[in-house]
Amino acid sequence: MKIAVSELIVRFLERLGIGDIFGMPGAHILPVYDHLYDSKIRTILAKHEQGAAFMACGYARASGRVAACIATAGPGATNLITGIANAYVEKLPVLVITGETSTYIFGKGGLQEGSGEGGALDQMALFRSITRYSKVVERTDYLGQVLKQAAKALLAPSPGPVLLSLPYNIQKELVDEALLDGIRFEPDARPVCNRFAASADMARMILTAKHPVVVAGHGCFLAGAQGLLQTLSTDQNLPVATTLKAKGLIAEESPLALGCLGVTSDGNAFAHIVRHADLVIFLGAGFNERTSSLWNTRLLDGKHVIQVDHDSNQLEKVFTADLTICGDVGAVLRDVLAHIGDQRRPGPLPTPAGVPAEVPGHFALIAHLLDALVARFPGGAQVFDDNIILAQTYLKASPALRYFPNSGISSLGHAIPAALGARSIVDEPTFAILGDGGFQMCCMELMTAVNYRIPLNVVMINNGTLGLIRKNQFQLYRERYIDCDFVNPDYQLLARSFGVSHWRLETVTDVDQLFANADLTGGINLIEVVWDKNVFPAYQSER
Repeated sequence: MKIAVSELIVRFLERLGIGDIFGMPGAHILPVYDHLYDSKIRTILAKHEQGAAFMACGYARASGRVAACIATAGPGATNLITGIANAYVEKLPVLVITGETSTYIFGKGGLQEGSGEGGALDQMALFRSITRYSKVVERTDYLGQVLKQAAKALLAPSPGPVLLSLPYNIQKELVDEALLDGIRFEPDARPVCNRFAASADMARMILTAKHPVVVAGHGCFLAGAQGLLQTLSTDQNLPVATTLKAKGLIAEESPLALGCLGVTSDGNAFAHIVRHADLVIFLGAGFNERTSSLWNTRLLDGKHVIQVDHDSNQLEKVFTADLTICGDVGAVLRDVLAHIGDQRRPGPLPTPAGVPAEVPGHFALIAHLLDALVARFPGGAQVFDDNIILAQTYLKASPALRYFPNSGISSLGHAIPAALGARSIVDEPTFAILGDGGFQMCCMELMTAVNYRIPLNVVMINNGTLGLIRKNQFQLYRERYIDCDFVNPDYQLLARSFGVSHWRLETVTDVDQLFANADLTGGINLIEVVWDKNVFPAYQSER
């Protein structure tokens, strides 16, 4: 049976398991939208295409499933770029569907044309470096192969965004509906590589080390290895530090949890590794700028190193390891636990990281807020955070309370749409934390939450400044403040105009009243935290 390409694309989305698609319609993509009308896929109209892309990122991060966003040609497509760049860096499976002018007017100066012909914008060139696969579909005779490559990139062990640009006339052409039958819609298995040969060596190194430490990364989440890591840590008294993206991989209130490792953390994990560790075990963790404290050589000097990652490109990318294992982190840990069996590492318990320092008075309000959040939702919640620095220190995350930092390209204006996308698929209390500068980049997406009755709690730090910029100008540029301060609106009136609840927090009593009275599960709340713009986190920037 013959069906239109636009209908086939919708069926392709359905076969990928996509439940929601985020975007904005336009003339050049309306054939696809028309078939979405009859689909079980829910369309969510964003207020800006960048918000739609971030929503898709949040959907993919929270669910682990393929996400999708959709836009028209020209500005619709170009407005997606920042969000898709974020998906590329985060290795998120986001399918991008965009419209295009009809092929028969390529090069003639069509409205919003992105063909790259005759001086027109070259849309593919813009997206090529931020997608795993991108294609403008100019003919239908190779459409099956295009969709096969798209699915392969989205379902790969290291996925990434895929862009399919559909000219208007191609969307209306007819193709055989059986075309999708030749496409594989199951995820590819993670590579095995050398894991079996090396897991016995890894077990031996753990058992003979005096003070081994695990640095667990986001790869542990991707592999579903939380339970295996917890077993290894508990059985062998292994302290665990995490990267920022893996914060909460094991409950941070656990006695073996060192917290986050990194330049903007409280420093406990760094101090423990430098002072005590003789073996550092990296599990699905990169050694990037933030995790490595700007590649501080003290972290690994004089220590044995094991690195496990399913991506061979990550192995020894930054440092030299005594043992590298390319393979799925979960499979490797199962092998290691089997080799260890009933053996236990000799020696005393590891030296504690130290008693956490008392919270400085000017951070007491945010610390109390984050503590109250953890206490209120022991069964689970999700937090999307643009601010990062405060939550990295004061939020006690866990496998139940999932923490999603803005760790991709660190774009302001990410938290609200990303949290909204996540909340559309994961039925848990959801919080977006961001500053007032970032809030003003994406606050219009609060109306998207209102339009679709998607519960959301937005925690906005109101200090009337771009905090990171002001901190850097204070520390590095002799307090020569320029283009960091601004005037805020009356957020109570803004919330009222949006039809959402507003809470202003100036004292710990205000925090207690918020958690006693607000509907933080089914409501939409703007929570304004008043902050002194001259109070900065303690860490020193390098630039």
